[in-house]
Amino acid sequence: MSVGSTGLRAGVVGTGFIGAVHVDALRRLGVEVVGVVGSSPERAQAKGLGPVIESYEALLADDRVDVVHLTTPNSLHYEQVLAALAAGKHVVCEKPLALTSKESGELLRLAEDSGLVHCTNFNIRFYPQVQEARSRARGGELGEIWDVHGGYLQDWLLRPTDWNWRLEPEKGGALRAVADIGSHWLDLVQFVTGLEVAEVFADLATTIPVRRKPRIEVETFAAADDVEREDAPMSTEDLAHILVRFRGGARGSCVVSQVAAGRKNAIHFEVDGSEAALAWNGESPEELWLGRRDEPNGLLLRNPGGIARLPAGHAEGFADTFRELYRAVYRAVAAGAPGDDYPTFRAGHVENVLAEAVAQSNEEQRWVEVTL
Repeated sequence: MSVGSTGLRAGVVGTGFIGAVHVDALRRLGVEVVGVVGSSPERAQAKGLGPVIESYEALLADDRVDVVHLTTPNSLHYEQVLAALAAGKHVVCEKPLALTSKESGELLRLAEDSGLVHCTNFNIRFYPQVQEARSRARGGELGEIWDVHGGYLQDWLLRPTDWNWRLEPEKGGALRAVADIGSHWLDLVQFVTGLEVAEVFADLATTIPVRRKPRIEVETFAAADDVEREDAPMSTEDLAHILVRFRGGARGSCVVSQVAAGRKNAIHFEVDGSEAALAWNGESPEELWLGRRDEPNGLLLRNPGGIARLPAGHAEGFADTFRELYRAVYRAVAAGAPGDDYPTFRAGHVENVLAEAVAQSNEEQRWVEVTL
């Protein structure tokens, strides 16, 4: 039975770049998108993503909506998730789940008590070669895991004139690069290896201390060279170096940057073990590098099977990870109970706890224990 054949329906809140990706993935699964909610009905109508619902309250009151997808600014997540759970809706929420671990912990408890399906949108887990890496790392092929290293590099905030609501702490939170893309890396390496982060040591930097903010709202990734601007002092980080100690003794390190020229969406990791190593890069997602001591290294190309939907040689990419994540989520919704094959609110809460440990470590310049 396909997901679409179950008759489940969704409502999407937020009409920006990621909101459009959610809508596309749902439709490719055969899930009806009842409607979308934007910052205003006019803005939502202009995006052309589907029927416009005039308000979030109206979406929650619509009995046709089974699952709510939240792709709104970070500061809105906590209240919107609370309202969705109270309305008896299953919830898919973009990360971060909330702005603080206190809030995310509360949402996790409420969601688990409700029996509703709840998901934090860590879609990168659903690249086929990431799943392959997980199978090999957790299956013992690497031996004892000693080291996990890599990072997440982008350049979309390289210029002082680059702007997005994530630069505003009241909307995005006290951390920026770490909360936005660093959370994906930390979630991913724990997912692949099965290791949990025990301690962190972080060094954060704001490389552009004053940016030129447009006086009007601009779209993420949109050119806005001819708008009037004003100075905006920055308090959140463009760049982070994080050392990690995992439970059990493995070490790790990552670099997170939104100002790495030429790197558009480069999430990458390497896992080094006593018998072998493996590495994956999101800008070449169909490949998994296998490192060996006494025989030739290998480059494993994606083959059909598992969560792969297209034949070999037909690339599956970023948008497909959303589709496969939602396939798992809607399978759980159809079954009537949360599943264990997708990131729940627990994953979102873990990342909030990690983010706060990173912030504390940077402020106090010391190792900080991660306590869940």
